[in-house]
Amino acid sequence: MSEVALPTDKLRARVEDGLGWLVFDNPERRNALSNEMQRALPIAFDAFQRDDAVRVVVMRGAGDRAFVSGADISEFDEALPGSGARQVRNDTLVPLEKPVLAMIHGYCIGGGLAVALGADIRLAADDAQFAIPAARLGVAYPFFGVKALVDRVGPAFAAEMLFSGRRLDAGEARDMGLVNRVVPKAELETAVRELAARIGENAPLSLRASKHAIEQALRDPGDRDLEGVRERIDACFASDDYQEGVRAFLEKRAPRFRGR
Repeated sequence: MSEVALPTDKLRARVEDGLGWLVFDNPERRNALSNEMQRALPIAFDAFQRDDAVRVVVMRGAGDRAFVSGADISEFDEALPGSGARQVRNDTLVPLEKPVLAMIHGYCIGGGLAVALGADIRLAADDAQFAIPAARLGVAYPFFGVKALVDRVGPAFAAEMLFSGRRLDAGEARDMGLVNRVVPKAELETAVRELAARIGENAPLSLRASKHAIEQALRDPGDRDLEGVRERIDACFASDDYQEGVRAFLEKRAPRFRGR
């Protein structure tokens, strides 16, 4: 196991058996995102992106009370440099070309939900609670968060969450498509590790191509990077991993992918 050096002790990043673990660790504020945590996020994501040993990234909250309970409201009067707003910034949620899972338990509120929506897959414990209380605070949710929410649950459910500010339980979140799966809290980490391991066994270039294609499918047709999609498909067929996949299939064994 190796640790990623970050300029705060409230965000921890480590690499363990092919998994990059990103842990929000601000327990006295239920893992609320402070300014220093937001500034450290791109550093952690960049380290995971550059590390070939990392096949999958998992985001989680420390302790058992919260994933992320939102932006740290005690810092709302401190505008982040260049942000133009006192809220979780879009530029802290650096996109990774690798699969990202959100392991959600307890509170997943406001800016915390924006972070979770940045993941490709969201698994929730049965005690998870979701809400966007912006209207109850007199602020507006950032557009990138609204867009991500609409993409996941549709405009009607997004409107209900944004207009009412009410909390949704894990079952409601699953039914509207906000999370992929709900499991008993005691089984959450096992379920996340099993899914991450299964994903990590697959060809990295194939995962990269699929993730990019999914992202482009969510864009307006005129804004899609179809050339990038084609390049990633071609890279898969030209890779050693493709040859390994074919050999493994014919030899009836598990493939050993190397990401090239």
